[in-house]
Amino acid sequence: MRIVSGIQPTGNLHLGNYLGAIRNWVAMQEDAGRTGAELFFFLADLHAISVAHSPAELAANTREMVAALVACGIDPERSVLFNQAQVPAHAELQWLLNGTARIGWLNRMTQFKDKAGKNRDSASVALYTYPVLMAADVLLYNATHVPVGDDQKQHLELARDLAQKFNNDFCSADKPLFTLPEPIIPPEAARIMSLRDGTSKMSKSDPSDMSRINLTDDADALMNKVKKAKTDPEPLPSEAAGLEGRPEAKNLVGIYAAMSGQTVAQILSDFGGKGFGTFKPALGELLVEKLAPINQRFSTLRQDREALDAILRKGAEKARAAAAPTLAATYDALGLVR
Repeated sequence: MRIVSGIQPTGNLHLGNYLGAIRNWVAMQEDAGRTGAELFFFLADLHAISVAHSPAELAANTREMVAALVACGIDPERSVLFNQAQVPAHAELQWLLNGTARIGWLNRMTQFKDKAGKNRDSASVALYTYPVLMAADVLLYNATHVPVGDDQKQHLELARDLAQKFNNDFCSADKPLFTLPEPIIPPEAARIMSLRDGTSKMSKSDPSDMSRINLTDDADALMNKVKKAKTDPEPLPSEAAGLEGRPEAKNLVGIYAAMSGQTVAQILSDFGGKGFGTFKPALGELLVEKLAPINQRFSTLRQDREALDAILRKGAEKARAAAAPTLAATYDALGLVR
C-alpha cells in the first residue's frame, strides 16, 4: 500500500488548513505503523506557478509549510516529505503523459473553469494542464491510494483514465506500467468558517486577522480572537436543530467538536441553555490546549531555514529514488532513446 498526497504551499496557515488536510495526514502516518503503508507527502510548488505568484513568497511559503507539517506531527523519518521542484520526474512524467491525455478530457475539468474565470484566454497553459501534472504526481510513485475531497475526485478519475489508456496503448496486457490508484475518502472535515462571518470560509485572504485562528497565534491571541468572535445574543440550544439559521453559533460549536472529538449533540448537552460568556472561554481553553504545542514547535522550526531545507533535500532524495524506475519504464514504453 502506497499513499501519495500533496498540498499547495501557502502562507498564513490557519485552523481550516489544519483540520482540512494536515490532521488527516498525521492520522494516516499513525495508521501506517499498523498497515505498513508507505507515505509520500509533497508540497505542490510546481502547481503553484500555474497562477500569478511572488517567487519570494513561494519560497518562503514552501519552507513555512514544511515547518507546519512537522510541527503538526509529520515525521520525515516515517513519511517521505518533499517539494515537487526537487524531483524533476514530476514535470518529466507530465510531459510524457500529455501525449496520452485528450483535449476533451481536460475541457471537462471543472476546476479550470472555476479558477480561470470568465477570461479563460488569459489563463496559463499550466493551469489548463494542471490535472495532468496531478496525475503524474500519483502515477509516478505507483500510488495505490490517494486521499481526495469532493473537489479532487474528478482529477483522480482523470489519473485513472490516463493510466488505463497508457497501459492499453503501450504495455502488454500482463505487464501494465501504471497502477490505477484508488481513492481514500478522509473523515469529513469540519467546515471552518470565519470568526467574523459565519457564512464565509475561514481564509488567509480575509483582510481581518481577527477572522481566523492562525497556527502562529499564541495563547493570548487565541483567547482574544475567540472572545471577540461574532455571535448572536441567544443562548446555545440543547439540540443541533437549534443551530440552523445561526451561522456564527454553528461555526463555534463545530470548531469545538472538531478539536475535542465530541459530537455536536454531546457539546450541546453540556452547554445547551448557556450563553457565549460561558462557552467562549471553554472553547478558547480547548484551542490553547490543542494548538499551543503546535504553535511552539512551528514558531521554532520556521526560523531554522537550514533545517527545513535539509528535510526537503532528504525527502527529495527518497522520492527521486522511488520515482526513477517508473520514469525510466515510461520512456522505454514510448520508444524514446536516452
